Amino acid sequence: MSATELLRVTDLHAFYGESHILHGMDFTVNRGELVTLLGRNGSGRTTTLKSILGMVGKRTGSVMVNGRETVGMAPHRIVQLGVGYCPEERGIFASLSAEENLTLLPPVGSGGLSVEELYEMFPNLRERRKSPGSRLSGGEQQMLAMARILRVGAKLLLLDEITEGLAPVIVQALGRAVRSLKEKGFTVVLVEQNFRFASKLADRHYVVEHGRIVDTFAREDLEKSMDKLQSYLGV
Repeated sequence: MSATELLRVTDLHAFYGESHILHGMDFTVNRGELVTLLGRNGSGRTTTLKSILGMVGKRTGSVMVNGRETVGMAPHRIVQLGVGYCPEERGIFASLSAEENLTLLPPVGSGGLSVEELYEMFPNLRERRKSPGSRLSGGEQQMLAMARILRVGAKLLLLDEITEGLAPVIVQALGRAVRSLKEKGFTVVLVEQNFRFASKLADRHYVVEHGRIVDTFAREDLEKSMDKLQSYLGV
């Protein structure tokens, strides 16, 4: 790995039981960079995020995180390298308050954002800090799921469909938060169906088809490449 790379995925294959989902994923993410994994549903984007964390039945190939090979590591050891995963289903504890959800997890690294910093980033959570998770809106749950991994000190953020089903005003708030995190030096891998949201944030876009990367588009090349990108995404 070069000094600028935080994540390098090489010839990554992943399996759920007998199902072979990833067929040789290859991509890199530099420190402080935000990249997207674009593709149709079922292309393997979410499985890629789960495979980085070892949350699949079996994986082969190489996943280097900050210079450490993680294939063969248990998920909790990978998390301790500073990897934070925000799953599509959010995983909020329904019976705990928003603030209890936020402070429950142990640190995985130094430099996590304080509760006060997170309330400044997500003012809705300050207002709802005493509310149980079951009473939070979908947007508030999404903000809480993101805030939780930021508090524990994760520097590589794996964000899965964070805007899905949310009102435009919440999507805008999440966009501001992600942009702020990028400015603070966080590294982000974003799986996102909302291309309008993703295109404003990403440095590079990887296109995933049938469990492998088939093309890459840099931010500066996006405008002239839209026809080709749309053919991949079917939009």
